[in-house]
Amino acid sequence: MNRRASGTAALIAVAALTLAGCTGGDAGSGGDGAPIVVGSVNTISGPATFPEASLAAAAVFDAFNEAGGLDGRTIDYKTLDDKGDPATATASARELVGSDGAVALVGSASLIECEINAKYYEQEGILSMPGIGVDTGCFASDNISPANVGPFNDMTLTLQYGSEVLGLDDICILLEIAGSTRPTYQAAIDKWTEITGKEPKYVDDTVPYGASDYTPYIVKARDQGCKALAINPVEPDAIGQVKAANAQGWDDVTWLYLTSVYSENFADAIDNAGAGIYVPAEFYPFTDDDEINADWRELMEANDIPLTSFSQGGYLAAKYFIEVLEGIDGDITRESVSEALKSMEPIENPMVGTPYAFGTQNTAGWPIILKSGTNAWEKVADDWLRIGE
Repeated sequence: MNRRASGTAALIAVAALTLAGCTGGDAGSGGDGAPIVVGSVNTISGPATFPEASLAAAAVFDAFNEAGGLDGRTIDYKTLDDKGDPATATASARELVGSDGAVALVGSASLIECEINAKYYEQEGILSMPGIGVDTGCFASDNISPANVGPFNDMTLTLQYGSEVLGLDDICILLEIAGSTRPTYQAAIDKWTEITGKEPKYVDDTVPYGASDYTPYIVKARDQGCKALAINPVEPDAIGQVKAANAQGWDDVTWLYLTSVYSENFADAIDNAGAGIYVPAEFYPFTDDDEINADWRELMEANDIPLTSFSQGGYLAAKYFIEVLEGIDGDITRESVSEALKSMEPIENPMVGTPYAFGTQNTAGWPIILKSGTNAWEKVADDWLRIGE
């Protein structure tokens, strides 16, 4: 059974579990004075990992608790690792929602869990604010609303920047596909075509996560006449892809990546960035010395959390949640939290280009570049790039 077929079988099994249901939980917070339980499902181990978002959210909640919490009530933040495994993602959600009685899920970042658990969250009347939404389900459920732009709008943004700002032709697209995300990536590509009239020269959707060698995919793209590559990898995969191109002497290719590669670790690892590695940063560029990121940076450094876009997303999700929590009159229950989130006024924050309100999508990224030999990201714009503008 190939990898995609295996994943489909697993999702069918998970869907059966979902339909079988595991309703329950007191949907509450344990009464006056008890900690407020908040959950988070994350892919912390496996072929593609996202550990920083929940770490950042935990740091925000710890600081909130140390400052007195909500009138003395602390947040009990429970994070679980789904390992990128459908069955574990299913069980993790049921543990947090059914057994622990979480009032909401905040700061999650998983390769697969939104799509798997969306119906369960609807069934249980619980809302989720992922720090980093990854799979299609994060952007297609009324019960899930990530803090980030997400890989699909990010793909449209990076293609738009490549063709319309950089003036690139012969852009090719390489996709790493998890679960059933392929149609959603196609929709993102189609949106770029609708906006610009441009089409990809070549698309390869067989690129795996966590490959030991990306040379075959890079060589195939070069042989197709690609001048630029738009790809959706996690950081280790991107490092492998760039180094595979370097090894082939392909030094004039332009890389159009997603926010997932925007980190100091990635910049340190890349000496030869070809014609440049461009990313539409989903949050205000943290490698720019600016007060906009000062509170986030101080908190991350104090807790030894990597400075990445993923930790920005987890930080913001927790901040948004606390602001909404503090505005609730009366009991803090799953029902009151869900009602407050659904009726919240948009929260503006200079770390993002789109004010956050539950159910809205962020469509802005800040263009940055990593040039060869610099090992440092630089801003290449004075304002947010927005889809369609």
